[in-house]
Amino acid sequence: MSKQKTIVLVITVLTVRCAVGVTASLRVENPQLYDLSENRSISLKQLAVELKTKRIVLVGEHHNNIRHHINQLEVIRALHEAGAKVAVGMEMFRSDSQKYLGQWVAGKIPEKEFEKIYYANWNYNWSLYRPILQYARENMIPVLGLNVSRKITRQVARQGFQSLNKEQRGKLKDVACRVDKVYMDFIKRAYGAHAHGNLNFEYFCESQLVWDNIMAINSLDYIRNNPDSTVVLIAGNGHVWKGGIPTQLNNRSFTAYAVILPEIPGVVEKNTISLRDTDYIFLE
Repeated sequence: MSKQKTIVLVITVLTVRCAVGVTASLRVENPQLYDLSENRSISLKQLAVELKTKRIVLVGEHHNNIRHHINQLEVIRALHEAGAKVAVGMEMFRSDSQKYLGQWVAGKIPEKEFEKIYYANWNYNWSLYRPILQYARENMIPVLGLNVSRKITRQVARQGFQSLNKEQRGKLKDVACRVDKVYMDFIKRAYGAHAHGNLNFEYFCESQLVWDNIMAINSLDYIRNNPDSTVVLIAGNGHVWKGGIPTQLNNRSFTAYAVILPEIPGVVEKNTISLRDTDYIFLE
């Protein structure tokens, strides 16, 4: 059996068993990344020195890929062990669940109860994200809910951003489908996969940008209140891609961030994307 298959098998067994302290065993030995600015491979341990200088580190994922979540955990762990004051920002939780996230980290809520809260926010299997959340709990690392209610994004997808009232908009200002060609191509692919011809494309695009905007806004709010912290922001690849959340950070004159995408054969590889897309690639 290959080394990679062995790692995946161990991860799967440990995740299913959900044993206490499982995060101590979920390690990928000396993870390697590709640095697009220097055109070289670099270990995560070496890279952590650079990432400590960033206020937001965005790490992408395919939601159902356990290896991508282990990559995210390794980034959190590397920064924590390097002495950074880490917080974990998650697409998977709404900001109105923040009090429960605080209770989880403080050890004031049982796992079974918190798992129900997780499923009220997100519909992918709990075991995929449990190692990250357990590590945060074990090490008292703040976890941030970055998202908005699905009702709001659904309404925008069907009726457009202008249909939201003042209360629904909350921190959001005007959101319009104005993106570069690369990100527009991504949105068109997502539209083809999810809309099935039943949605207005312009509104669907606005709904994607609502997600990008609110996750950028909530991350920046935390940084403003905790200027010595580094937020590890975990979200789907489409949102982490530089056309997504990073563009919204740039629109707010914030540049102290780094983007890491997982290697995906034929899609995200060192020879197929550039610094316009990401700063680093997690090598498989």
